[in-house]
Amino acid sequence: MAERDSLEVDVLFVGAGPASLAGALRLKQLVDAHEARAAAGQTESLGELSIMVIDKAGEVGQHGLSGAVMDPRAIDELIPDWRERGCPVESQVTGDELWFLTGGGTIKAPVVPPMLNNHGKYVASLNKLVVWLAGLVEASGVDVFPSFPGQELLYDGDRVAGVRIGDKGVDRDGNPKPNYEPGPDLFAKVTVLGEGPRGSLTKTLISRLRLDAEANPMVYATGVKEIWKCPPGRVQPGHVIHTMGFPLPGETFGGGFIYGMQGDLLDIGFVTGLDYRDPSTDMHYFLQKFKTHPAIKAMLEGAELTRYGAKAIPEGGWWAMPRPYADGVLLVGDTGGFLNGARLKGIHLAMKSGMLAAETAFDALLAKRFDAQQLAAYRSRIEASWIKQELWGARNFHQGFEHGLFSGMLNVGLGMVSGGRGFGMSDRLPNKPGHEYMKKLSELPEKREERITFDGVTTFDKLTDVYKSGTIHEENQPCHLHVADTSICRDQCTEEYGNPCQHFCPAKVYEPMFEKQADGSYTGHLQINFTNCVHCKTCDIADPYQIITWVPPQGGEGPVYTNM
Repeated sequence: MAERDSLEVDVLFVGAGPASLAGALRLKQLVDAHEARAAAGQTESLGELSIMVIDKAGEVGQHGLSGAVMDPRAIDELIPDWRERGCPVESQVTGDELWFLTGGGTIKAPVVPPMLNNHGKYVASLNKLVVWLAGLVEASGVDVFPSFPGQELLYDGDRVAGVRIGDKGVDRDGNPKPNYEPGPDLFAKVTVLGEGPRGSLTKTLISRLRLDAEANPMVYATGVKEIWKCPPGRVQPGHVIHTMGFPLPGETFGGGFIYGMQGDLLDIGFVTGLDYRDPSTDMHYFLQKFKTHPAIKAMLEGAELTRYGAKAIPEGGWWAMPRPYADGVLLVGDTGGFLNGARLKGIHLAMKSGMLAAETAFDALLAKRFDAQQLAAYRSRIEASWIKQELWGARNFHQGFEHGLFSGMLNVGLGMVSGGRGFGMSDRLPNKPGHEYMKKLSELPEKREERITFDGVTTFDKLTDVYKSGTIHEENQPCHLHVADTSICRDQCTEEYGNPCQHFCPAKVYEPMFEKQADGSYTGHLQINFTNCVHCKTCDIADPYQIITWVPPQGGEGPVYTNM
């Protein structure tokens, strides 16, 4: 067995999304300014510092997916001349619409609600933005390493001491292959976790240190998105449409989005809350049915599907955010719940959280202290910043949708006039974890809606879309989707929920191969097609028994989210 290497760095950012990259760049700015003062004899040098960013994707940006309409507030602070430096945004928003869709009709809102007013915002590809940011980070002298999946946290007692990188070249039975390469141990004074939603390292950290003890349960949605190449001249770059209603049932949170990009590309996506009731709810299916609406279908006439992807979205808001610090560690971006569900935006909040984490880490380096008491300044910075101001106003947004779309909209209206209180004029509305809202089959009506047939022109099955995601995993490796007890899937879930994993997974990873016997028992197995996985984390979140754990596959594998 090859020996595992180790490396010590001062600050380690895990995940190369906008939060980590903004944080790494801000930290380097602070260090460079400090060293310039030290060279002038105004302060003492920190010495040679090492800052590193790691990411599980084969290339930085390949696992980055968002809508996205970007509020420039954070990037204006971090890189004031970002426009002149060629940041690859698609367009400033040129038009803003909100539609309520019925089965065949469209009701256009006469006024776009303030939280969805995108004047001064930018339509962007998160993939392109992240690639550009990573270039700036590397040019500043920070090390950026793709194909480095964080497999487990390293601890010294309860202090986070760094991250172990996943091994490469292990077969499906866990045995080393001829190309076996053990992942190194990366030790850091401060580890900044920016893994995206439902991060696998963060999940274990929160459980171990009970960082969510004072928080509401985090609730999520899953966004499923396609990019279409349209006939020349049809797409207006910067035109933004958000939709409500069709095809969602009234009790399910979510809606659609349509964004005009450069090069006649049209982003079409659908978001479904993972606190739904019906276990047969299928996020991919909702997107396909969404495209059958006459208003949407007309946009795609003569167009070609070019890309597909899916991602979980942390929708819980201010009260669901875990404590964002502990000994040796800080949480940023989607990992820490920095997303405004009411505005459908998180990039600016992610970047700002990374910048505040960088300022906290810099002060810790100056003080040579990295314990929780020192790093608690991060939460103080958050609460003193516009992050708190923005999220506080939407703190009860998602909770209002517990009883359906119309009660949710009423709560939004009340929140707008009450400073975010909403129902009952309460500062803090409660909620349950999303999976606890799922009903058993025995609680649902037997008659179910007949599903549409995919035509292969405008609507597609899951495997066709997975192909468009560019997803690749080597088959002879350990499955990165761990089901704690598949007998629960066979003997219990089949009867109680009808195996919802086959529905909620937008990549056809889970195939229950169960047969009912004459005595009422079931035989067979759960087929897990892990090579299809698009890394959305939906299964880890939505499983009603909470027995699925998503961990990273070997480094560099997964989707390739070009332009996403």
